[in-house]
Amino acid sequence: MSDDVNCHETAIHGVGGGEKGGAKVKRVIGVVSGKGGVGKSTVAVLLAQALAARGRSVGILDADITGPSIPRLMGLSSFRGESDGQLLVPLVSEGGLKVVSINFYVGEEETPVVWRGPLLSRAVEQFWNDAAWGELDYLVVDFPPGTGDVQLTAFKALPVDGLVVTATPQSLVSMIVSKAVKMAGMMDAPVLGVAETMGALSCPHCGEEIPLFDSLDGKTIQEALGLPLLARFPWRKEIAHAKELRWADLPREITGPADALAAEVELALAAGAKKAGG
Repeated sequence: MSDDVNCHETAIHGVGGGEKGGAKVKRVIGVVSGKGGVGKSTVAVLLAQALAARGRSVGILDADITGPSIPRLMGLSSFRGESDGQLLVPLVSEGGLKVVSINFYVGEEETPVVWRGPLLSRAVEQFWNDAAWGELDYLVVDFPPGTGDVQLTAFKALPVDGLVVTATPQSLVSMIVSKAVKMAGMMDAPVLGVAETMGALSCPHCGEEIPLFDSLDGKTIQEALGLPLLARFPWRKEIAHAKELRWADLPREITGPADALAAEVELALAAGAKKAGG
């Protein structure tokens, strides 16, 4: 690895000590996909912002170390992270959300993180343990796609209360996403349901929804995955062309489904807690 990468590596792994950063986080919600390119990070940001709009204190942990997109989506891509000597200090968005991402600790946004699996996994652990999250109602974790070392570490290191699966209604995608769902089951991580993305095109002129896929043999995505449907996010020009997802600037057609997702997630978490408590 280059000296540049080693320098950033030291910047992340040189902090720690004291009370674990995530000690006061009440609930951890993971957003997973199994496959990249299905809008997982967008769903994570919209879910976090919708929860914050409901008056909850919220943070976002960007666990996609090699493909971090949360800073740009949150309008924080030009900022750099700092440490208080013990813990990493999350950046705070204009909506009050606390954010930690590897992109805050590299020289430029385009700088690749060329680390082996153990270092990637260690970064995720430290983003949980060694960041000053403070008291949060929810920490939304944007998981990387796939079922590898980083995902295994995240499931083990983070007390995940529930997972939101993100998927487009395609047979290939549903097959790959099913692997992530089964992995979650193997790790005893409760899956709350699925958020369907880009299943239809929302016409920017008349608002009509035009189905984009017909490859699930007549099944819906929830039927294909065997999960409750939490929300649907059609393909929309406002999202596809947006450089940032600022909640105050988003139309009701986007904030509405996001709020519905937040409501379903809170209901599912409450039901799970009630069931666990007998």
